[in-house]
Amino acid sequence: MEYIVSARKYRPMTFDSVVGQAALTTTLKNAVKSGKLAHAYLFCGPRGVGKTTCARIFAKAINCMNPTDDGEACNECESCQAFNEQRSYNIFELDAASNNSVDNIKSLMDQTRIPPQVGRYKVFIIDEVHMLSAAAFNAFLKTLEEPPAHVIFILATTEKHKILPTILSRCQIYDFERMTVANTVNHLKMVAEKEGIQYEEEALAVIAEKADGGMRDALSIFDQTASFSQGNITYQKVIEDLNVLDAENYFNIINLALENKVPDIMVLLNNVINKGFDGGLLINGLASHVRNVLMAKDPQTLPLLEVSEQQRQRYQQQAQNCPTPFLYKALKLMNQCDVEYRQSSNKRLLVELTLIQVAQITQPDDDGVSAGRSPKRLKSLFRKLFQTVKPEPAAQVAGAKRVSGKTNENVISNDSNLPKDANDAKDSKEVKPAQPKITLGSLSMSFNNILNDGKGTHSDIQEPELKNKEEKKPFTEDELLFQWRAMCKRMQGNDKFKGLATRMRNIIPAITTYPQVEIVAENGILLKEIEDIKRRIRITLANELHNADLTITVRLAKQEEIKPMLRPNELFDKIKKENSAIAKLSEVLQLDLA
Repeated sequence: MEYIVSARKYRPMTFDSVVGQAALTTTLKNAVKSGKLAHAYLFCGPRGVGKTTCARIFAKAINCMNPTDDGEACNECESCQAFNEQRSYNIFELDAASNNSVDNIKSLMDQTRIPPQVGRYKVFIIDEVHMLSAAAFNAFLKTLEEPPAHVIFILATTEKHKILPTILSRCQIYDFERMTVANTVNHLKMVAEKEGIQYEEEALAVIAEKADGGMRDALSIFDQTASFSQGNITYQKVIEDLNVLDAENYFNIINLALENKVPDIMVLLNNVINKGFDGGLLINGLASHVRNVLMAKDPQTLPLLEVSEQQRQRYQQQAQNCPTPFLYKALKLMNQCDVEYRQSSNKRLLVELTLIQVAQITQPDDDGVSAGRSPKRLKSLFRKLFQTVKPEPAAQVAGAKRVSGKTNENVISNDSNLPKDANDAKDSKEVKPAQPKITLGSLSMSFNNILNDGKGTHSDIQEPELKNKEEKKPFTEDELLFQWRAMCKRMQGNDKFKGLATRMRNIIPAITTYPQVEIVAENGILLKEIEDIKRRIRITLANELHNADLTITVRLAKQEEIKPMLRPNELFDKIKKENSAIAKLSEVLQLDLA
């Protein structure tokens, strides 16, 4: 006996057997009952949701000689019998993916002139109609606008946006919905029962989630897992066959994170990676899991969970133990990790740092002050250093904050106890000893900066003030670029900004919506550094351009926006290629780049 895959064997034959498209099938049945048929229909939606199936059922019902009271085909008349036996001359199917030329369409148009021999209409089903060439669309347009009275066109496509507006305006458009997990699971249950296959509902839910809204995909995966499990589809066999990461890992990570058990999470991550799963897949799956937990906290959002009933109960149980701020912060951290994952050169480290930060969200601060995004355990690493270093006398000259002849750029100090000027020093009866100072040498970074995640890096630089809040002088992108370069040049005079200024010179700011200026950073590190001084940049540019309304937005560059840096000789070659006059001058004078 010939084996037929489930997607073909259980293909719906009536409107009522179509899954998940109740609104569309009701409309089509009412059109058949009333006889009010359009000359062209467009069925669009994702793959495997029933577009071509509904087109065939509709074509069959249109030509049925004795349709039922609810608009279904009778399956007994000559037209229905011919369709069921695939010998109907009134229903034509064309695959536009492989027949997309003008000649194919002209041949089809020639057939529209011949009236049907049996039944009332000739129905032309054109699948993947977006694949037609522009010339074929134009050849099809006139016939579609004024077809013979006995012709009905049914077009099907997965990419509606690729179809010409002149075609769309001549069709009744039906948008098919993606299959929900619940509808897919119910259909798979029906197929399993008819095939005599045992199953676990949780296993069918995994298949439905993997199908991503496509019933045909779900049935194909169902056949695959049924073959693998030899007629007994279990959860463990499904995740093993489909190489899906077990949802138990996500529940465990969240439970461990609530208890701040970083080592256990690291071991779990290592086991996941050793099984061949990508760290980015884990982060994406964990983000979806946390989102589901967040939805499970409120009865109003509980219906948004497209999971099995058993999984829904587990989400509700975990939601009771998770504080809402924890879920918000965890989602933010994982979203940031997902954004930076593709550009990261050490992807595993990025995933590990993200999981460490998630695990420390609920950890109490060591010193009562938040450590920002930095791991809070870092505080205890340096506490003993501050206790063991002996305090040194305060500086004798006010304002000269030096330790062993070195400036305060390489030390950490608390200036709250130092006199502000010489007069204050004279008036004070007792000069308090300075706070502990630790020299970091060439690192040029204080422990205070580390603990505050770099937030205090530029805090000792005097912030500029907006000179005139009434100025609104218009400026151009050329003026903006000139002042940007001038600002970067001034920044290079300060050792703390020297490296940042060099990187900022490669950025070309752009005016998006006047007077809003957009700055695009090539990586996350540069983005963070610019964000730290964003307010100073805005005030500086507003003063120089004499426009107090100027605003600044900073964003991370997309992959296609990142351009390689050119060496001087490469840049010179590019200029010569783009400017023939310079190329000729270079050749005549035999110029070369020094």
